[in-house]
Amino acid sequence: MRLTFLGTGTSFGVPQLGCRCEVCRSTDPRDKRTRCAVVVETDAGTRLLIDTPPELRLQLIAAGIDRVDAVLFTHEHADHTHGIDDLRAISVRRHGPIPMYASRETLESLARKFTYIFDDTIRAAPGTSKPEARTHALEPYVAVTIGDVDVLPLEVPHGPANVFGYRVGPLGYVTDAKALPERAVERLGGVRVLVLNALFHTEHPTHMSIPEAIRTAQRIGAERTYLTHLTHDNFHADLEAELPRGIAPAFDGLTVRVD
Repeated sequence: MRLTFLGTGTSFGVPQLGCRCEVCRSTDPRDKRTRCAVVVETDAGTRLLIDTPPELRLQLIAAGIDRVDAVLFTHEHADHTHGIDDLRAISVRRHGPIPMYASRETLESLARKFTYIFDDTIRAAPGTSKPEARTHALEPYVAVTIGDVDVLPLEVPHGPANVFGYRVGPLGYVTDAKALPERAVERLGGVRVLVLNALFHTEHPTHMSIPEAIRTAQRIGAERTYLTHLTHDNFHADLEAELPRGIAPAFDGLTVRVD
């Protein structure tokens, strides 16, 4: 299995608009962070996209990806969904709509915000196109099989709301979580690679801090943990140097082999 980080930044992205801090002016390409998304590809060729952030088109071009077999959404927030129209270029090349998986609440929110995609009575005008989707509502901790891989949605708190993380075979992917409930920790047991969100060194009401993410990673005990949803508070190189062995910051374009 192969994991590609398309974007690893917080909802502001890095550099932040109007910010002149040292990280936002950094020349290290690892300090340029678009909004969070990943692609997971199995050895048999099943390719899953998790989230559709605003930079999706540029992310997919940079990664050389022009096909996905399904899309998983963690939740409905703009930084994770508002690039959904970029899927047009993929759906027009398919023989059918793109399967999209999310919680029932997230699918309902997407249907309200992007009616032209999810209302089958709205047809694209002749000579034009729209993303074609087939939705599948997921239930927390009820696994589904997509292609040749089992996908388990994990319900985790994100401030006052609950969002989904996912276990995809030997990979755990959790972003926008304030903490991991014991049930999620148990279901992530045995993953080889873990991805966790980590916002600041100080606590935040809706996201894990870097110290909280470190403690969570150590509880789960994956061989490798990568931190994502990172801000302009840290240079990549400085954060990499301070993290414990086995934990590292991800960066846009990083590809990881998950055995």
